Amino acid sequence: MPLSPRPRPDHPAWLLETLSTAVVLLDEELRLLYLNPAAEDLFEISRRRVVGESWPKLVQAGDALVKLLRQGLERGHPFTDRELELHTANGQRITVDCSVTVVDGRRLVLEISQVDRHLRIAQEEQLLAQQSAGRELLRGMAHEIKNPLGGLRGAAQLLEAELQQDELKEYTQVIVSEADRLRKLVDRMLGPNTVPDKKVVNIHEILEHVRSLVDAEAYPGVTIEREYDPSIPELSADAGLLVQAVLNLVRNAAQSGADRILLRTRAQRQLTIGHNSYRLAARIDVVDNGPGVPDDMQEKIFYPMVSGRAGGSGLGLSIAQSLVNQHQGIIEFSSEPGRTVFTILLPLEVTHE
Repeated sequence: MPLSPRPRPDHPAWLLETLSTAVVLLDEELRLLYLNPAAEDLFEISRRRVVGESWPKLVQAGDALVKLLRQGLERGHPFTDRELELHTANGQRITVDCSVTVVDGRRLVLEISQVDRHLRIAQEEQLLAQQSAGRELLRGMAHEIKNPLGGLRGAAQLLEAELQQDELKEYTQVIVSEADRLRKLVDRMLGPNTVPDKKVVNIHEILEHVRSLVDAEAYPGVTIEREYDPSIPELSADAGLLVQAVLNLVRNAAQSGADRILLRTRAQRQLTIGHNSYRLAARIDVVDNGPGVPDDMQEKIFYPMVSGRAGGSGLGLSIAQSLVNQHQGIIEFSSEPGRTVFTILLPLEVTHE
């Protein structure tokens, strides 16, 4: 089916291109005739690639919805179906409300609103608040811990200077080394405290650098695949901090038992993070086929010292979230056995606050 051109800015249909509500036009066979940019973003599909294909297959619509759509065509009456579970092209489940209008008795116009979007915004606000509260708590703890550690370390060094027997000095050296270890642990919990040195960077160069680092670490049986969107513009960021954030996510995936990791990028329009709205953002997905995050850990996975892996420090995700927050972004995740997705969202342009 030939691809019709986008409406001109002076054409009334141009309004559909600017809506934040997803709009889809189907023919009598439920094949895609048109979808606006909001629908492309919602279902993570390209209009150029999917026009003419079966919409129910693309979004894994259930038999009940297909039956309703066909009945709508036959009867010519509009209807609304709420809290439908559909899927994006990448397999992510979304919950939507769908209003259907019949046009000319042969076509259907679908207006689709993602109802779990408001829940996601609330979760993000909670996550940002938790991250901020957690860092304030850690700063207070660090002050209370580091001061006595400094005193212990100094006292041990003074005592060592007074001791004559080398075997006794070994004990004071243990005190000094353990004080240093605890101080370093506290510093790691606090994460980087430097102001990001932002420059214009290419997000794919950062991901390729991370991939080469993980390849060099030679995790047995782990394959890293890439699916990049070349249309994503360059962004102003601290490349070193973003490398560390992505590296923490990819290492977690490699150490979780996954044997396949996918690095995927997309441009995302009309994004809200906390109370701020952005016209455009870079989206980085780290997808793995590991066992997933246990249900009882999903609410606290970004807290320091929380780890589902034996021997894990529990600092990698907390630090990654902090590094991305310094770029006004956020890390989200969804997880089930066999598929875990950590998503980094990095704003490219602010609309309003």
